[in-house]
Amino acid sequence: MNRIIILISLLAFAGASSAEEYTVGQKDKKFTVSNLQIKTGDTVKFLNEDPFSHNVYSLSEVKSFDLGSYPKGEARAVTFDKPGKVDVGCAIHYDMAMTIDVK
Repeated sequence: MNRIIILISLLAFAGASSAEEYTVGQKDKKFTVSNLQIKTGDTVKFLNEDPFSHNVYSLSEVKSFDLGSYPKGEARAVTFDKPGKVDVGCAIHYDMAMTIDVK
């Protein structure tokens, strides 16, 4: 019984440690990355490096989110739990766009 619990614990730890966090900046009314490839379970942190607010969002079926308006120096994060293509934009600056490919 103890061996089963240890094995399950090790497998859970191995799965949790394989998730990664990526940072995508928002600078000069652009995302610092136009296309990002990540794995299911990874997190993307959106860091505002501009002197004005941004509102990062996606209406994609794979992952729909709205991070709200946030100022320079703040970051908001999203974890992607399903594979597919996610189109990301800024609700304030309509020319800002990027794609996240979740494998």
